[in-house]
Amino acid sequence: MIPMAAKRIKKINRILLKLSGEVLKGGHHYGIDPSIIKQIAADIQEVYAAGTEIGIVIGGGNICRGVSESAQGMDRTTADHMGMLATVINSLALQDALENKGVPTRVQSAIQMHQIAEPYIRRRAIRHLEKKRVVVFAAGTGNPFFSTDTAAALRASEINADVILKATKVDGVYDKDPVKHAGARKFDELSYEEVLDRKLGVMDLTAITLCMDNSLPIIVFDLSKPGNIYKAVTGSKIGTYIRG
Repeated sequence: MIPMAAKRIKKINRILLKLSGEVLKGGHHYGIDPSIIKQIAADIQEVYAAGTEIGIVIGGGNICRGVSESAQGMDRTTADHMGMLATVINSLALQDALENKGVPTRVQSAIQMHQIAEPYIRRRAIRHLEKKRVVVFAAGTGNPFFSTDTAAALRASEINADVILKATKVDGVYDKDPVKHAGARKFDELSYEEVLDRKLGVMDLTAITLCMDNSLPIIVFDLSKPGNIYKAVTGSKIGTYIRG
């Protein structure tokens, strides 16, 4: 069997960092915790300073949960559009936190709103990355019924990212919820097929399939520990590595 370290990506030049909106609320019920977003910005700055090109997709669950609102009687398309707008709010907040750290950042939105964000244009996004600007991709895919996980897989494929870094509240993928089950087993490595067959819920079916079709690896790791983004980028054995 090939040692684990040998299977990891040898060199990562460009990443797509997927952040959930929920992580921004910290201990609050909703909204953005300033201390949390400052810590995330500091972690991203560390990776940026090392020369890595960074694209980011962030969810909006800390502000609006489209699916749950739909379940309460709201039209699903309307609810999802509200969720997309919530991701724009989070993207602007992250842009501000990063630029306060001296990291040049551009927000590109899949829904056009020229006064506050650039429209998403693939070639322009890649050019920003080449010029060492962080690009935050807001408003998901611009379409209802698609998650921000799918948006992350799509944008990562479009910008030719080397890997998706899926930041979570736990230190990898487990066979069952480690919060509820003391005996939950962590996986160091998984294939796309294993994720789908075991229904592990790392990302939704569309996102995993898109990654599989484009041979795009995923590293699932714990965002709550400062420095973990840098460890993931520099090849440390961290979290769970998902590949073909």
